[in-house]
Amino acid sequence: MSPTLQYLTRCRSIVETVQAQESTIQQAADRFAETIAAGRMVHLFGSGHSRIMVEEMWPRYGSFPGFNPIVELSLSFHNLVVGANGQRQAMFLENVSGLAERILRNYDLSEQDSALVVSSSGCNVVPIEMAEQFQKRGVKVVGLISAAHADASTSKRSDGRKLVDFCDLVLDTGAPVGDAMVGIDGLDTPVAPGSTVGGCLLINSLKAEVAARLTAMGQPPSVLSAAAVVGADRARELFESAYDNHAHRLARLYAEVGEPTPVS
Repeated sequence: MSPTLQYLTRCRSIVETVQAQESTIQQAADRFAETIAAGRMVHLFGSGHSRIMVEEMWPRYGSFPGFNPIVELSLSFHNLVVGANGQRQAMFLENVSGLAERILRNYDLSEQDSALVVSSSGCNVVPIEMAEQFQKRGVKVVGLISAAHADASTSKRSDGRKLVDFCDLVLDTGAPVGDAMVGIDGLDTPVAPGSTVGGCLLINSLKAEVAARLTAMGQPPSVLSAAAVVGADRARELFESAYDNHAHRLARLYAEVGEPTPVS
């Protein structure tokens, strides 16, 4: 079997793994829709390449406001690879205890909020502590991991706890241990990872389910749509409406951050 057919065959297996999780996807969508309908936000976090899933959810065509993408460049700025802002530093920082708490210090969280924390291994410190900090604040957490890889991996956290230990629901990308899915004759290491494929399937399944729920609630979302689909005027209207909606929701997260200021 050619490398291409190997990869596509493995991807079909990933589709089946995601499909088998429909019930869990529905449960997560229920919670996310409740959060958005209440005027709050679903917080999205992923370090390293998991950032891809955060940006897949929002903002892009076919997406809508209600999601807060928390993207720390120090943990996910990959294009320089080495030197200043290189990958070594990013991989080091994603295992620095306490960073997650400092990140969330920027937001006024509510028990009406919910969160999606993405980590293929579920074993790096910052994503684990991010989920832990969300739960401490009463925020329901959905974890998105590669279950086989997470099970085979050792937590970088001193107590051995993993992302799944701080999640109310867990979704599995279906990627194998090590992520890479294609073996090459003469090469002792596999290539071509699959977690992004499974992650995108899960993200967009969630997105579609949440949109259906919001519409049924009488709160149809402003979906970023191409002019080729809805016409230039409607596309512009949706663009402005969606970004204004995002700004208003985000403002609520900053309105009462930190300790109350004493009145003199």
